[in-house]
Amino acid sequence: MTFTSADRLRDVIHDFNADGFEALCPKLDALVAATAQRLVTEIEHYRTLEPEDLRQVLSRNTALCLAHLAHLAGSGETLDLSGPAATGRLRAGQGVPLPEVLRAYRLGFISVWEQLLVEAEQSGPQAQRALLHAATTFWRMSDAHCQAVTAAYRDAIAERLVETDRRRSALIAALVDGPPPGDDTAWEIANMLDFPYRGTFLVVTAETASPGPPPLPGLDAKCRELRTGSAWRAQPGHEMGVLSCPTRQAAQHVLEVVRATATGRVGVSPAYLQLDQTPRALRYAQVALESLPVGAPAVRQLDDTPLTEMVMTNLETTRRAVNRILGGVLSLPETDRTTLLATARAWLDAHGSAAEASHALYCHQNTVRYRMRRLEEYLRGPLEDPKVVAELAMALDAIGTFPTLLEHQRASGPPAGRP
Repeated sequence: MTFTSADRLRDVIHDFNADGFEALCPKLDALVAATAQRLVTEIEHYRTLEPEDLRQVLSRNTALCLAHLAHLAGSGETLDLSGPAATGRLRAGQGVPLPEVLRAYRLGFISVWEQLLVEAEQSGPQAQRALLHAATTFWRMSDAHCQAVTAAYRDAIAERLVETDRRRSALIAALVDGPPPGDDTAWEIANMLDFPYRGTFLVVTAETASPGPPPLPGLDAKCRELRTGSAWRAQPGHEMGVLSCPTRQAAQHVLEVVRATATGRVGVSPAYLQLDQTPRALRYAQVALESLPVGAPAVRQLDDTPLTEMVMTNLETTRRAVNRILGGVLSLPETDRTTLLATARAWLDAHGSAAEASHALYCHQNTVRYRMRRLEEYLRGPLEDPKVVAELAMALDAIGTFPTLLEHQRASGPPAGRP
C-alpha cells in the first residue's frame, strides 16, 4: 500500500518530522513498556503472552510506525507491512482471537498518537499544526496495519485448518486402511483425534458429485452443538467420517441431523463402542449406501444382525441365493409379486398360522392359504419342509434389508422354479 501527499503538506510537517517523530525514537523503550502494560491491563488474552514476546513485537511495530512518519510521510514510498503481517501469523499460532489482536493494534496506535500530542504541545503551534495535517497519514497507516494483521492472521488460520484436516484425514486412513490396529494403535489415534477409545461411534459414508453441493452441508457445526466430534476423509466419489457421540441417545440425534442435511445418498453404520471396530463399521456404512436407489437423496442405517453381516460378506452371493429361492416369484407382474411377498412375510411373522396372518393382511384365512399354495409352486420344495421355510425366511429378510436385491431380480430373467 502506498501513501501520497502534496508537496505543501510535506513542507508543513517537515519541522515536526525532525523535532516530533524522531524525538520519540529515543523514548521508544518507555513508550513500548507503557503500551505493553496497557495491553496487559485491558486485554485478558494478552496476560498469557510472554513479556519478552510482547515487548519485541511492540518495539518492532512502533519503530516501523515512527520510521514511516519521520522519513516517508507524503513521499509516495511503500509502507512496510512486514511487521504487522508477522504479528498476525504469530498471534494466530498462539491462539489469540483476531478481535483481540486488532484491539491491541488500535490501543498501540492510540498510545503512539497520545505521545505525539505531548511532543507537539511541547514543540509549539507549528508542530501542532503539522501533526494535525499528518493525522490522516497516521490513521490510514493504522488501518493499513490492521488490514495486514487481519490478512496474515486469516491466512495462518486457513493453513492450520488445512494441516489439521490433512492430519485428521491421515489418522482416519490409518485407522481404516492401515495394519490391523491393536489396542495401542487405536488408543494413540483416539488421543490424536481427541476421541475416547471406548464410547459411541458412527461411521458415515456420503456420496459426492462434482460439480455439485457438498453431501452433508452444515453437519460439522450441528455435530458440535450436539457435543459430537468428527473426523473426515475425502476420496474420489465419496466422503467418509467417524463421529464420536457422547451417548447412544445423542447418536440418534446425530442420525436425524444427517437425514436433515443429506443432499445425496448416505450410508450410516450401526453404533459401535470401540474405535478399533471402525473398519467393520465402515463396511456397514458402505453397504448401506450401495443399497440405496441411485439418483435421489436418502440416508440408510443398517442394523447389526447376523443376516446383515452374512449378506455384507458377499452381496453377489446373496443375490444368487435369493434368485434361486425366489426368482420365480420376483419375475411375476408387480401386483402378483407384491401380494405374494407380503403374504409370505405375514405368514412367517404369524409362525405359519393362516388365521393370525389374515388379521394382519385384512383378508380371510382361506385367502392366505390360497396365496401360500400359489407361492409354494415357485419354491424349491413344500412349505412342510423346514429347510424350505428357512430358505424363504432368509430370502425375505435379505430383500427387506437390501431392497436393491429386489430390483436386481426383477431384471434377472425367467423364474427359477423347482429343481
